[in-house]
Order: sequence, then C-alpha cells, then structure tokens
Amino acid sequence: MESNATASPPPASLHSHAPDRSPSPRGCHLLLHETPLPCTISPNVVHVSQPQFRRGESQLSLKIYVYEPDEINGLEELMRGRDGKISEEACLKGQWGTQVKIHKLLLQSKQRTRKKEEADLFFVPSYVKCARMMGGLNDKEINHTYVKVISQMPYFRLSGGRNHIFVFPSGAGAHLFKSWGSVYKPLHYSYPGGNIDDGMTRTVATVVQPLPLSKRKYLANYLGRAQGKAGRLKLIELAKQFPEKLECPDLKFSGPDKLGRKEYFEHLRNSKFCLAPRGESSWTLRFYESFFVECVPVILSDQIELPFQNVIDYSQISIKWPSSRIGPELLQYLESIPGRNTPLSSTNNTLLAYFSFKSN
Repeated sequence: MESNATASPPPASLHSHAPDRSPSPRGCHLLLHETPLPCTISPNVVHVSQPQFRRGESQLSLKIYVYEPDEINGLEELMRGRDGKISEEACLKGQWGTQVKIHKLLLQSKQRTRKKEEADLFFVPSYVKCARMMGGLNDKEINHTYVKVISQMPYFRLSGGRNHIFVFPSGAGAHLFKSWGSVYKPLHYSYPGGNIDDGMTRTVATVVQPLPLSKRKYLANYLGRAQGKAGRLKLIELAKQFPEKLECPDLKFSGPDKLGRKEYFEHLRNSKFCLAPRGESSWTLRFYESFFVECVPVILSDQIELPFQNVIDYSQISIKWPSSRIGPELLQYLESIPGRNTPLSSTNNTLLAYFSFKSN
C-alpha cells in the first residue's frame, strides 16, 4: 500500500504505512517531541464552498432547511419505525443519540429557514439506527424507505443530493442505507461520535483526565469486541503474545463485571497509542475517543475516509498502518517512535473543536 508520509527510523512518521522508505515531512513528530511543532491547518473547507459573511454581521449567512416528518411519505417511518412506536426520548441516548441531537439543534438554529428556495443546505431527519436497534425497522425496510423518500425530493434531484445532509451514527454508518452509493453523492456527515452523554465532551471538567506518558502502563491498547473481524481478531491474539505491551481486556457490557464509561476511558488513557481497527464499516469509534485522553490513534482500516480531511492534517496527529501487517512488526514500530511528553496536548483543543458538538 502506498504511504502518505514516511521516515527512516528513528524517528518515525506518525501517519505512515511503511516506516523506512522516504524523508519525513516537517513537524511529523510534533505529538511526541519534547518541543512540539505547530500543526499545519489547511484553509480549505470540505465539500461546500466557503460560507459567506454579511458586512457588519458575526453570523454566517448559511441557510438550512429542515424537512418536516409529515411533508414526505416515509420520513415518519425513518424516525418512528414502521408502526410509529419509537419515541424521540428512547432514541436520545447511546451512539445513535446524535441523530436526535443534531436534528433538535438545527430546529433551534438561527441558520434555519422555512423557505426551500432560499436554503443552501437541506437536513433530512431520521432515527434509523435507533429504530433498527429497537426492532422498528429492518435493514431491507430502511433501504427501501430511504429510496422512496429521496424520490419525493425535487431539491435533491436538482443538486444530485450534494446539498442534502444525512446523519448515520455508530460504526454501521451509511451501511444502513445500502443503495446510497448508487443513488446519489450527497453532502454527508457520518457521525459515529460515541455516546452523547459519555462525560468526555463537556466544557467543564471531564470524568477522566489524560495521563502524562511517564504514568502510562502500556505501549498500546485495543478496547473493543472481536465481532468476527479479521483485524480485531489479530489484535486480540497479539495481546496474548505481548500482554505487557498491548492491553486488550475482555470487555463486559452487562452483568456485575460491566465496564462503565469512566472505567472505559481510564483504560484508554493508560496507553501511548490507541489502536483503531475497522468494525461494521471502515470508521471506528476508538479513533474519535482517543483524542479525549490525548492518546495517539493508530488507524488499522485501509479504506477509511476521515472527517475534515481538507482541514485537518492527519499526518501530524495519527498513524495509519496496513491491516494486513497487524502483528509484532506494528508494536516494534510504535516502540521506535521517541516521546517524552503527553501526546496531542498541543493540538487537543483544536481537534476537539472539530469533533464535539456543543449547544447552549
């Protein structure tokens, strides 16, 4: 696989597929050096043109239209299930709570318009992950209903879907709408995001604080289930071979040994590197969570497309490693990267601004 940025050891590049074939870019070690270098942030904006400011105003002139559930046949099903029994309150929790939260934020936004003809963007509300988990819709029904809903949107057809926003939470992501790639190319924010009440996305003190490198017990960790995925199974076996380097506990999500959110982040912060293999989709929740404990994410998902790629220089803040090379070589590479201070501390506030939704 082709490398984005590589270096000859030591030191090694932070966003590298192969650690020893080409010169390292300026600042590629900023996370682990004693004197961090500043990140390079591109001024470009992903997908949409730069928002316009009106003279004398501090607010963006962007206008967003939010579809009403009863204006399109099928939209109510995507929110309440086939029988209309799924409540908003039931969906406002867990990984799928973002579908409800973002919808409610936009309904109250100053950028909201009730006139389609003046809208720059269109938001399509749906709570399908929640409906699926609660038995309100199956995968076939979700796909069929999305196709039916889109067929009734004239503004969608005019733009080819480029100005329509859909939210697909959790690792399942857009896989909940299997026809999506063949139907359109929308402006899409896939927001796994984690539990919306995980206690780590606060403006006040979070439930767990990052540890300095000197107090972290492990070189790396993987906190997750196998789910029959090859990369995850390799990591579990690797942890059995090198338990002093790689933490991979048997997570319990129910019963007396259930791992609470505070305990989960305490495990996560106890390593220098947080390993993030693919799950149901190429995206993984652990990539996002690692930033909150200033742990360097190691992406083990070859097809992943990261959010805000034209804004954030991920070569400065992460490592990408081929999933086919998960093994002792990966741990050796991580050990070769020098570092004395807490990783991500110099860029953490910038990152969290992109990965957190805050509301008043």
